Amino acid sequence: MKIFKPHFWYNKRQRNGVFFLLLVIVVLQLIYVYIDFSSEKVENINKKELVAFQNTIDSLKRIELDKRKPKRYPFNPNYITDFKGYQLGMSVEEIDRLHNYRKQNKWINSAKDFKQVTKISDSLLNRIAPYFKFPDWVVKKESQKKKSKIESDLIERHTYNKEYKISTNDINKAIERDFETISGVGEVLSSRIIKYRKKLQGYSFSKQLYEVWGLDKATADKVIQIFTVVKKPIIKKVNVNTAKFKEVLKNPYINYELCKKIFEYRDEVAELQDISELKKIKDFPLNKYDRIILYLKAE
Repeated sequence: MKIFKPHFWYNKRQRNGVFFLLLVIVVLQLIYVYIDFSSEKVENINKKELVAFQNTIDSLKRIELDKRKPKRYPFNPNYITDFKGYQLGMSVEEIDRLHNYRKQNKWINSAKDFKQVTKISDSLLNRIAPYFKFPDWVVKKESQKKKSKIESDLIERHTYNKEYKISTNDINKAIERDFETISGVGEVLSSRIIKYRKKLQGYSFSKQLYEVWGLDKATADKVIQIFTVVKKPIIKKVNVNTAKFKEVLKNPYINYELCKKIFEYRDEVAELQDISELKKIKDFPLNKYDRIILYLKAE
C-alpha cells in the first residue's frame, strides 16, 4: 500500500485544480444539452435565380435523355427485315404479309399501299409513316396521280353541277346535292350547312349562313343568291323567367358566361317583364339580339 500511496496523494492546490476541471466539464456538458446553437438567421435566397438554375438543370437532363433515346432514320418500307419490323412494333403476321408481297416482285409506293398489304393499325401507321422514304421517281409519280385526280374531280363536279337540277330554292328544305351545285361547296360544306340548320331549328335569316364553320363569305353569297328563306321556321321559345340554366344554354347564340349573366339579372329583377330587358344586361351582345330572341320569350 505504501508503494501506491504517493501516486494518489494530492496537495490542496492539485485537488482544487482537479475540482475546477470537473466543474468546467460539467458546465460545458450542461451548455451543450440545454442551449440551442442553431441559427435563426434566414438566408436571403433569390427565388428567380433559383428557378432559373433549376430550369437549366431540367433542360440539361432532357437533352441528355433525348441523346440516350434511339434515333429513327428515314427508310424504304420495301426492305423491312424481321428485326426492323420488330423494332417498329409490327407483328409477325404483318411482317410475313410484307415479305410475301415482295416475293411476288411487287413494290410498295405509298403509306396507303403499306397499310393495305400489311394490314397494320392506323395508330402504328401514323407513327412510322413519316419515316417512309421512297425513291424520287416514285414520289413524283404519286404527286402526279394526286394532281390528276383533283383535276378530274373538278371536271366531274362542274359537269355534275351543270346537269343536276336543284329540287328547291328554299334553304330550309334543300338537300346536300342541291347545295353542291354551288361552285365552292362540296360534300363537307353542304353537310355542315344542313347540320347547322338542324342546330338552329331552321334558318330564320339568310345571313345565318355566314355562321357556318369553314364557309367563306364569297361562297356563302353565292348560296344566298340561289337559296333563300321562303318561310321562317317555327321555333319553340323558352320562357326565360321559368327556364332552367341548361334550357337557356341550349340557345345556339348563348354561351356559358352570357347564360350566367342572364340568370344573375333575372335573380336581381325577380322577373323580366319584357324580353327586350336583356339589352340592359352588362356586355350583352346587341348584334346577336335578334337571333337570341328567336329562342327566348318573357312571360
